[in-house]
Amino acid sequence: MAKQWFESEEFWINYAPVMFDETRWAEAPAVAESVLNMHCKSLEKSVSYEDLSVLDAGCGMGRISVELALLGADVTGVDIIEAELEAAREIAQDEEVSINFINTDLRTFKSEKKFDLALNLYTSFGYCDSESQDTQILKQIYDSLKAGGTFILECTSRESAIRFWTPGETFERGGKTVTTEFHVVGNWEGLSSRWTLTDPVTKAVTDHVFTQRLYSAPELKKTLLGIGYKTVEIYGGYDERPYDENLSTMLLLCRK
Repeated sequence: MAKQWFESEEFWINYAPVMFDETRWAEAPAVAESVLNMHCKSLEKSVSYEDLSVLDAGCGMGRISVELALLGADVTGVDIIEAELEAAREIAQDEEVSINFINTDLRTFKSEKKFDLALNLYTSFGYCDSESQDTQILKQIYDSLKAGGTFILECTSRESAIRFWTPGETFERGGKTVTTEFHVVGNWEGLSSRWTLTDPVTKAVTDHVFTQRLYSAPELKKTLLGIGYKTVEIYGGYDERPYDENLSTMLLLCRK
């Protein structure tokens, strides 16, 4: 497969500090606990976090992986960027938790170990060159789950992109001045994002444009059921609010 922008280590070195700022790190403990609770509460028997094996698919710097491990889960984190995983290993070591981090492409990821819970969070889905490659990621995650396991997918949907639409903004973050510009692709089939970083001291400018394919929640539900999931529930947030005009994000909870 041709190399795509999200495989560039240089991109993540430049942009990770502004995309994963203090606010995103601060919310990680609550997100980790929410997804574990969502998995556990619907099971017929009581399950402790220590009994759970969790796949964090697209783990990045381990923002959620580390919090899951601190709660006692057996965590495997997968990401295509080795520099991100190096940072994740350092953070895990600092927090004194053991996590198995794997450097590989989710489109081809295979695991002999099967997991109770798989996660793909914080808009890490929809960036491949084709819908078939996006679907391939979903299939590989499905194959990694135990029978009866849970997959939780959280990302920007077509509905949430429309609800929170903005043409762009300028703000200070990570020691840089950040300017964003957003444009709709096609008939809301995608969202083109331009992020320009300016160093206020050196005036050096870093610029990048990328497109996320936008799926509606019903479209993704149909795809996931077609892959083999027995049920797919749609929520508008980690608090399991309805997926309606008050949504904060799109969250799909899938049962294998």
